[in-house]
Amino acid sequence: MNDQPIAVFDSGLGGLTVVRALQQHLPHETLVYFGDTARVPYGTKTSKTVLQFAVQNCDFLLRSEPKLIIVACNTASALALEDLIPRMPVPILGVVKPGAAEAVRQAAGRGIAVLATEATVASEAYPRAIHALDPNLPVAQRQCASLVSLIEEGRSSDDDILRRLLAEYLETVRRLDPAVVLLGCTHYPLVADAVEDLMPAAKVVDSAEATAMAARRQLAEMEALSPETHRGKLHCYVSDNPQRFREVGGRFLGRPIREVTWVTPEQFFHEHTLHPAS
Repeated sequence: MNDQPIAVFDSGLGGLTVVRALQQHLPHETLVYFGDTARVPYGTKTSKTVLQFAVQNCDFLLRSEPKLIIVACNTASALALEDLIPRMPVPILGVVKPGAAEAVRQAAGRGIAVLATEATVASEAYPRAIHALDPNLPVAQRQCASLVSLIEEGRSSDDDILRRLLAEYLETVRRLDPAVVLLGCTHYPLVADAVEDLMPAAKVVDSAEATAMAARRQLAEMEALSPETHRGKLHCYVSDNPQRFREVGGRFLGRPIREVTWVTPEQFFHEHTLHPAS
């Protein structure tokens, strides 16, 4: 048993869908979340810059003495995870491999369509992860350039503009007749219902959900799950605009976010131990 926290970071709000899944599957765990809202989005940055940001985020989160770090950002998972793993003193988990593994399992030999951001598609991280498990599986990717901004605007699965745009994105992968549509961005679970409606013959796989299940398995193998008597808590930190994070983030988390701590650049880069308030 181990009641140290799980640390999670993302470039902004999307990683809260991973937190939501973690709270569902690991309700006794304390979670420390960092949203790098001052430097969002990561998807337009170079791989060198994304790695630099990811290392800095991990260094900040290590102050909370976590037992596991989760990179709840598809771009950072795709571009930085392999370089992060040997640098970190604790285990680190991304969202790409768990999502790919669950998609392969549910595809049962048929095609997989991946919806993701421009940087994640360009990285080819999902096709590589899928083909590492099944080299013969057909994979089609589609970058959904405007979907993140529409979701953050508050548009939901029943919004007409969002559905028309999503239908256009899906049209390019429809010819594959995929068994699975893999949501390769942590914003996309908020519109999973619309994807299911538009692709009724395909199963929708959420990388956030798959990552939470992978985290549970990894902690169980490490014998590091928190005791069931432990009351799980969430502590949120951001590098900018805590008010917007609190207001918009509640939709991603599925419940209100009551407290968000703004971390100034001086606090972010200053070495000290991070002890979240009880």
